[in-house]
Amino acid sequence: MIIRKLFKFENAHIVRGCSTIKCRSSVHGHSYKVELLFESNFLDNGQMVYDFGLMKQNMKDLVESFDHAIALWSGDNVAYLKDMKKHSARWVELPVSPSAEQFSRVIFVMIDRLLGLTSKVNGEKEVKLHSVIVHETDTGYAQCFAEDAYSKEMGEINLFDIIFSEQIMKDFKDERLWQKVLDEEEFVNPASV
Repeated sequence: MIIRKLFKFENAHIVRGCSTIKCRSSVHGHSYKVELLFESNFLDNGQMVYDFGLMKQNMKDLVESFDHAIALWSGDNVAYLKDMKKHSARWVELPVSPSAEQFSRVIFVMIDRLLGLTSKVNGEKEVKLHSVIVHETDTGYAQCFAEDAYSKEMGEINLFDIIFSEQIMKDFKDERLWQKVLDEEEFVNPASV
């Protein structure tokens, strides 16, 4: 069975190297919709694959870390990166260009790691991240599966190369959330949310 949780955020970026002149040469924004799809052949004690309320914890914080932020590619012009960080309290630096395709891969890798580090306490079994869909516009989206997320041909996504601004980390419910993910610390789902 597959379940889906939808998140939304507003984000600005430049996608260098793309065909569209406006997109590759000007900072612009989108109202993103992100769908996290989970799968399992089992149901928990509440007869659910995974309680949607649990997704409103750390998963929500990670996805919404991009909200009202600028997404930066670490391979962009050094002066541009410095200026964007200087003039925006909320920024995320990525090891890949912030296209919808790469956003779906980045979010997949982040959520997959978090899910793998999370101990379930309500009978959840073999819950896996099926895919991540990132809607950049009403008419266009990218869908990422595990083989895409970890594809070397599409550019390696090392979690240690994802850098969140100080303000974003302060806005997490747990300011150490990202460091815990990087350190592979265990997360324990609450019994009640």
